Amino acid sequence: MLRRINEALPGLVFGIVLYGVVLQLAGVWFVEDKLYYSIGLWYGIIIAVGMAVNLATVIFDSVAMGDSKHANRIIIAKSLLRYAVVVILFFILGYFDFGSLLMAFLGVLGLKISAYLQPLLHKNK
Repeated sequence: MLRRINEALPGLVFGIVLYGVVLQLAGVWFVEDKLYYSIGLWYGIIIAVGMAVNLATVIFDSVAMGDSKHANRIIIAKSLLRYAVVVILFFILGYFDFGSLLMAFLGVLGLKISAYLQPLLHKNK
């Protein structure tokens, strides 16, 4: 299903989840509250996967749209909405304190890490 939206999306999502697994295995041994660490991390990973899917659908819809002026407005509006949702989700996590905000932030960075690693992982294709 993800490949229909964007050919690179499954690899991007896989990279985000792999990054989460690496952070989980590497870091959980060094923290006192393992559950707090893990909840924050996977909260961020889920947000990163949601952002990747949303970004891919916005790009797909914008390319399918013929009018470039209208497409630019849609891209900007949906990007602002996406970041507003992330801020709200971080606020909820911080307000109710059910997971580590730092780990959630590092989890969201999985989107960037995975995006930067895509050319390295697919250079043989």
